[in-house]
Amino acid sequence: MNINKAKIQIRNAVKAYLTKDDMGEYVIPIEKQRPVLLIGPPGIGKTAIMEQIAAELGIGLVSYSMTHHTRQSAIGLPFISHRTFDGKEYDVTEYTMSEIIASVYELMEETGVREGILFLDEINCVSETLSPLMLQFLQYKVFGRHRIPDGWIIVAAGNPPEYNDSVRDFDIVTLDRLKKIDVEADYETWKEYAAKVSIHPAIMTFLQSKRNRFYSVETTVSGRSIVTPRGWEDLSKMLYLYEQNDLTVDEDLIIQYLQDPSAAKEFAVYYDLFNKYRTEYPVEDILYGRYDEEISQRAADAGFDEVYTLIGLLLGNVRQDVRACISEHQVIENVRNCLKDYAGGEGYAAPEDCIRTIIDEEEKKLSSGKRSGSMDEDRRKVLVRTIDVLSEMEKGIAGSSGYPETFGIMRDKYGEMVRDHAEDVGEAQTKMTGLLKFAEKCWGEGKEMLMIVTELTADPYSADFINRYGCDEYFRHNKDLLFSERQLEIDRKISEITK
Repeated sequence: MNINKAKIQIRNAVKAYLTKDDMGEYVIPIEKQRPVLLIGPPGIGKTAIMEQIAAELGIGLVSYSMTHHTRQSAIGLPFISHRTFDGKEYDVTEYTMSEIIASVYELMEETGVREGILFLDEINCVSETLSPLMLQFLQYKVFGRHRIPDGWIIVAAGNPPEYNDSVRDFDIVTLDRLKKIDVEADYETWKEYAAKVSIHPAIMTFLQSKRNRFYSVETTVSGRSIVTPRGWEDLSKMLYLYEQNDLTVDEDLIIQYLQDPSAAKEFAVYYDLFNKYRTEYPVEDILYGRYDEEISQRAADAGFDEVYTLIGLLLGNVRQDVRACISEHQVIENVRNCLKDYAGGEGYAAPEDCIRTIIDEEEKKLSSGKRSGSMDEDRRKVLVRTIDVLSEMEKGIAGSSGYPETFGIMRDKYGEMVRDHAEDVGEAQTKMTGLLKFAEKCWGEGKEMLMIVTELTADPYSADFINRYGCDEYFRHNKDLLFSERQLEIDRKISEITK
């Protein structure tokens, strides 16, 4: 199955395992909760979906790569204890707590999160001395004399033998105690994830027409060639940073992430072309409708690669604004809730004490979420921005007297935020409308328009924006395209009947 289906399976399993009965006991007893074994090629996002699941369920996450562990770090260090059995004293070998299990307890102590996922990566690549202990742990959830805390679900991941020479097979007894999920690289699934994390538009437009370059792990006469989703994502982050700092992106950089000379060269050539079109087409002017006839005629006459690159540039600009609007909307909701808490905080000696307490609580949420793994990147950014806004409000009320005055100052600041946000939403709507009008002028209701509407619909932030704030031009074209598709389906059925 693809990584998205695997994520759903694992998330559902975790939810089921954490379900309690009326007595507060887990419906499936701890010893009957089968660990999940996720087997798939490297770099396809196995670790990423663990982070997503923990964030979505609001539970903790402790991750370990087992290739870095020895028998001692996994099981603990031996020591001699004195025990009495039937009135006689004996020296007994015991073990300190496993580093892995200790990390779970540390996370619980630091964050207060009581349930979570213990993710053990590269589980089938452990050393020969550690292998029996890992099998025992998967079967009984015990390292030495120490057991994983109740409420913590074991998820293990590994690579198939063809990708790693050091892979060890699991015995039948162990496999019969696991939930085994086989996963493969899948571009369409990764594309959904890529939209959420804003993968660079040059990468997205390149892969849309060169899907064979999305994933490959091969052994050639020149050595191993490796191109993975992880590599594309890491390259995307570096492209943004290089562009931000006016650094040159070349094949030497790209091959560090796309470890296949032919793939690196092909993308390097495309990236130069992408930048050429980015220079030649005034993206902002197009979106605001400030382009001349020469630009629209060139787009109308352009070949597929140029058209698709231009669409990627336009969509990328719109998505950036849309995502910022959705994020700021969440910040505004957070600040509004904090203001409600502030309005009810007259029990504090001074207004400054109340706002400081609220800020401290938000900072605790941020720290706990980051430490436990129960917070995704979007939520983290929203909290950081919320804390910044509240801190500015705290400065603004310094020296003020009494709650009525300070609350008025904070309310005015909140009102400015709402007005600024409304302006940003209007700008984003203007750009989205401009994109659709430009597409209609250049390509009519053809495949280009279908592609744009489909991308806006599939992108979670664009879909949320349209649902929340609307876009008449989008609804018009989406309705027309749906009608067109329905008409084609009717024509096809009529054709079949009349044959």
